Amino acid sequence: MAAKIKKGDKVVVLSGRDKGRNGEVVRVMPREDRALVRGINVVKRHQKQTMKEEGGIVRKELPIHLSNIALADPKDGKPTRVGFKILEDGRKVRFAKRSGDLIDG
Repeated sequence: MAAKIKKGDKVVVLSGRDKGRNGEVVRVMPREDRALVRGINVVKRHQKQTMKEEGGIVRKELPIHLSNIALADPKDGKPTRVGFKILEDGRKVRFAKRSGDLIDG
């Protein structure tokens, strides 16, 4: 099945602590149905010092479930669902159902 959300997409968080915030998808994990979004779901972790890394409290982003994010519409930035179209030249592209604009046109 084709991916509705891909790396580099601008997304809006629909639920949870970061509801309403925007971010860019850094990584998608399709087997776990999760995505890593820059600046979203940030937690603090206590890290022990190692030879390579310094110890202390580090801030890192954790993956968020795909059902809790939606693609941002290219026109107005509001959440939209994603559809697929096959163009005249045979390419399969994603489009925003809210405005009808092509996403990866």
